[in-house]
Amino acid sequence: PGQQDVLRYALLSSAPETKDNNFTWKDFQTKNNSELVGIFGNFINRVAVLIHKYYDGVVPAGNADAEELLEIKKSALEIGTFLENFEFRNSLTALMNLARFGNQYLQIEEPWKTIKDHPEKAAHSLFIGAQIAVALAQLSEPFMPFSSEKLLKMFNVEQLTWQDIETKNILIETGHQINEASLLFSKIEDETIEFQIQKLENTKQSNKKTNPNANPMKDEIQFDDFSKIDLRTATILTAEKVEKADKLLKFTVDTGVDVRTVVSGVAESFSPEELIGKQVMILLNLAPRKIRGIESQGMFLLTTKPDGKLSFVTPDETVDNGIEIG
Repeated sequence: PGQQDVLRYALLSSAPETKDNNFTWKDFQTKNNSELVGIFGNFINRVAVLIHKYYDGVVPAGNADAEELLEIKKSALEIGTFLENFEFRNSLTALMNLARFGNQYLQIEEPWKTIKDHPEKAAHSLFIGAQIAVALAQLSEPFMPFSSEKLLKMFNVEQLTWQDIETKNILIETGHQINEASLLFSKIEDETIEFQIQKLENTKQSNKKTNPNANPMKDEIQFDDFSKIDLRTATILTAEKVEKADKLLKFTVDTGVDVRTVVSGVAESFSPEELIGKQVMILLNLAPRKIRGIESQGMFLLTTKPDGKLSFVTPDETVDNGIEIG
């Protein structure tokens, strides 16, 4: 919760334009801590805190024609062009570069030092800082809408059109009252990421096959297909070997509906004698087919044991023949 914009940023800033993106929790943490907290959020916080500290939250006076303001127009043009071409990663790089420029500008100007001996210079540098901060608030809206809205409220300004950002020299006027600074993004600790990584690993493990030797699932069928299958209980009346077929046994089966012949490849797992009188489950409406010249009218439900031998699927207790299953 509250991390929607971080996720958007992490995905878009590392997403290749021509193939699928590979998301990792470590990348998510790095993007948040190093870029959103360390660069973007740090710049915004410094500007807002210093304006409140030195000017009671009122934007100080500065040169509206300062060269530094051209960086805002340049960034707006770059980001807009990249967006039109669906180059989201490049768009975010340009956005973050504007935040980097703002941080570097403050570091060079040092308004916290110049406020004593050169108050006009300090005022101008924070005036420029406010313009960059509002530009970031406006330009981040396509990527981080929640953070953009929070920023606009912090600086007490309305959303502008993209054209306004590209053409206006001043995005926030001298004398404008801003609201209290608040943290946009919070550092994500290693423990939080390790928890998510372990959670993901647990999910992977639970999704693994419980039986690695199991065959893959066959193609999905619709319920209507399944409802056509007629599975019934039946009892084997007779069983005998099929000539010249080591694997086949021929059965006479009472299905409760009729008495029919079934040929099944179970001879390597059972002797004919041990199966007489056994109650089994049979697929009753399988189309008849000839096996070694014998017409087989059904198929038994069987499973394979760990030793490779076959086993009949049977009711837990003896029931009437012809009972439907399913």
